[in-house]
Amino acid sequence: MTGVDPGRLDDQQLMKELETIHRTRHDTLLYGSNDALRTHNERMAQLEGEYLRRNPGRFVAAGRTREGARRGVGP
Repeated sequence: MTGVDPGRLDDQQLMKELETIHRTRHDTLLYGSNDALRTHNERMAQLEGEYLRRNPGRFVAAGRTREGARRGVGP
């Protein structure tokens, strides 16, 4: 595993890690090696999985669902 186990991060640290990995995603996709992209994918999945585990009832905007998008509902 690369980095600290997401389960050991407090909520603020987890959000900071998520913000960082999402910010670096585009450059990793475009310019990173296959190994770098694979590592990035794995770490992002770990962090996002932990976020979802902690926030099962998170707010989901109607415009971010298929049905809402089809109806043209805003975010």
